[in-house]
Amino acid sequence: MRRRGGKHQRCYRSGHPSLAGERLKGIMIALAVSYPLLAHLAVVRGSEPLLALSLAVLALAVLLPGLARGRAAAIAGAAVIAVLLAGLARSSLAWLPLYAPSVITDLVAAALFARTLSPGHVPLIERFVRLMHAPGEPIDPAVQAYARRLTLGWALLFALLALASLLLALCATPNGILLLLGVQPPVSVPQEAWSLFANVLEYALVAGFFVIEYAIRRRRFPQQPFTGLRDFTTRLLAVAPAAFDPGRRRAGMGKHA
Repeated sequence: MRRRGGKHQRCYRSGHPSLAGERLKGIMIALAVSYPLLAHLAVVRGSEPLLALSLAVLALAVLLPGLARGRAAAIAGAAVIAVLLAGLARSSLAWLPLYAPSVITDLVAAALFARTLSPGHVPLIERFVRLMHAPGEPIDPAVQAYARRLTLGWALLFALLALASLLLALCATPNGILLLLGVQPPVSVPQEAWSLFANVLEYALVAGFFVIEYAIRRRRFPQQPFTGLRDFTTRLLAVAPAAFDPGRRRAGMGKHA
């Protein structure tokens, strides 16, 4: 009886970290989804408390893994962000940090794709293609060329989204970047228009690009190792950690090269 209990207890403990990891991932996803909604609501209502809450939610989404592990850097980062938010609440520049996340996120995404187009690297989309096929399976040169162009396409898309978000943020009224810095913008754009673009339409544009590209890929290359959009997305997410691993992006990719 004791052995069974002990065995059961060991099994429970061995599975607990995985369960905790899934819960942590779920919380992070919920926080990430909540941020643009809260940010947009803050703009629509002109609410500085909602603004502070949205930025706190975003910071928590980024720092949560470190906080869950009790890492000193994450705890210190959370303390610094709390102090900064408290200071901004009493500042005329309180709205300024709101414009940074969408621009920075788009620029980082553009850089992730663009840097893999440099010599000595495998284009990021080609990396996904190779990981989704069986190890050692030859890749059609036409697929390789398509993957390179698609990598460039994603890089340009995110760069354009960053530029559009920045231009709208500069000209937003009220509480736009130029107005907050005491400069009259050459063109006035409602702040709600910036928020609608940065916190809603950007996600729709990225999703639309993804779906349209999938349809084009299926038409051009019908012999694929996936059965539909859902299967394709599942496989894509499964290999994403390996595809984004900087050590495996270079031309010499081991058995998948």
